[in-house]
Amino acid sequence: MKSRELSKLVLNALEDVKGKDIVVLDVREMTSVTDYMIVASGTSSRHVKALTDAVAQKAKAAGRPVVGMEGEEGGEWVLLDLQDALVHVMLPRVREFYNLEKLWSLRPTKDAVATDA
Repeated sequence: MKSRELSKLVLNALEDVKGKDIVVLDVREMTSVTDYMIVASGTSSRHVKALTDAVAQKAKAAGRPVVGMEGEEGGEWVLLDLQDALVHVMLPRVREFYNLEKLWSLRPTKDAVATDA
């Protein structure tokens, strides 16, 4: 399964469990860590857990098991590492505070790069 197909699988899993404000960011040109970053909101800690469980189950069924999972005990922000896709599911107030979409949409400009050799 290619990374683009994986991002679509994640998107569908989040939509199936009524994830809110889902955003898929293509970060291939910004990092070598992952290809896509998917950010979604859940309405409660229980909903965040249900969303991440649904993504993990669908990914595993497609032959792409979760490499790592962080934050499931708190339920405010859960990160799923699927290698080619990183999935962030957060409560709205946490998402607003960290604003990952804005952070990952910033691109360096030529002027920002030091030219010292």
